[in-house]
Amino acid sequence: MAQIWVDADACPVPVKEMLYRAATRTSTLVVFVANQALTVPPSPFIQTLRVGRGFDLADNLVIARAAPGDLVVTADIPLAAAVVDKGALALNPRGERYTPDNISGLLEMRNLMETLRSGGMVTGGPAAYSQRDRQAFAKELERWLLGRAA
Repeated sequence: MAQIWVDADACPVPVKEMLYRAATRTSTLVVFVANQALTVPPSPFIQTLRVGRGFDLADNLVIARAAPGDLVVTADIPLAAAVVDKGALALNPRGERYTPDNISGLLEMRNLMETLRSGGMVTGGPAAYSQRDRQAFAKELERWLLGRAA
């Protein structure tokens, strides 16, 4: 049965809360993977996996365990690219779906922006997480949950 994997270290609290409710409401296993201890509500449908502090350990665990049809919640585009290649769906906490059709372009843009940032040509980070982002994520999460049940 398809499940949800969460790259939990940088996942916004409102997204985690939506996932807690969805897990219980739909009896869907949600696994939060992080390199720090997480506090989650008690539920047979919510699990945490803690990895060490090494570079990309959480990402590597999600890549290894995600299966076709699973949903991976992450803002990490290289992680998204790897799980999309395995047949999983990846969803950004802002509600953007990563698909085979858009992932290569998003990865190229991410690499370009990283180069510009490291050269000091671009500064700053993403905009604050907004109500609009929450709504977009909730809509895409529900779309996945309904599609999984179909």
